[in-house]
Amino acid sequence: MTPPHTTIVEQPRERSRLRRKVGREFYTLKRKAEWRFSRQKWAKERVEDVLPFKWKEHRSVLLRPLRDVDMWLQHNKVTNLRLAINQIDGLLICPDETFSLWKLVGRPTEKKGYLTGLVLDNGKVSQGIGGGLCQLGNLLYWIALHTPLVVKERWRHSYDVFPDVNRTLPFGSGATLAYNYIDLQLFNPTSQTFQINLRLSDTHLHGSIFSDLPSRYDYEVFETDHAFRHQWWGGYTRHNRIWRRVTDREGGEERVELVTENHAIMMYEPMLPEATPYS
Repeated sequence: MTPPHTTIVEQPRERSRLRRKVGREFYTLKRKAEWRFSRQKWAKERVEDVLPFKWKEHRSVLLRPLRDVDMWLQHNKVTNLRLAINQIDGLLICPDETFSLWKLVGRPTEKKGYLTGLVLDNGKVSQGIGGGLCQLGNLLYWIALHTPLVVKERWRHSYDVFPDVNRTLPFGSGATLAYNYIDLQLFNPTSQTFQINLRLSDTHLHGSIFSDLPSRYDYEVFETDHAFRHQWWGGYTRHNRIWRRVTDREGGEERVELVTENHAIMMYEPMLPEATPYS
């Protein structure tokens, strides 16, 4: 297997604002058509009662100071997250159903109460209505990797914008979002039902996945081949592989699966020639 850090990443191309806008609208309409005419069974039922068996939980910090980013954007993000999780909390993903984040949340608009938050536009920090929802995508993707749910659609971050600050998860273990064509979709191929539960505390976004049946497996998600590379065009890139180890609690059998490879353009110059292990 070729080391990911040897991958050549092409220099990013700057497209015109008009072309980006037309492209977004085209793919947005295309996705809406897929939702309407697809024979896919979409998860939509939400219930208040929590299923009995917890499979995975995680939490992420809401207010994280970022270089050259005003904190009011972080506070607005909390409002945006609250509105979004209100459309997902308690969702059941029944057998043969697919979870689509954007199909449930819908377009984030001012009319719905969404505020201006931080967004990444072609690797640059910008502002936009509904900004900050990538934190929700990151959390849902991470906990889904600890279940048999199949990731049908996940988009990796093309840019590494900020240096690591108190990172607790491997680099590249999240999922970026943009309404509605850059989505997170999870398919349930099993005979059991899963449930997503989300909430906000004063300091964290909390997420859990429950089921009507207990798990017989242990899941461990880890990275290898983490490295920085100086590209021919002058910039730096960051690379790694994300793996999943699945262990049968009853028989002890173990399998290791490659989840994804990440190749991101860095928007800052690395301080070290080699990657620092995450905590």
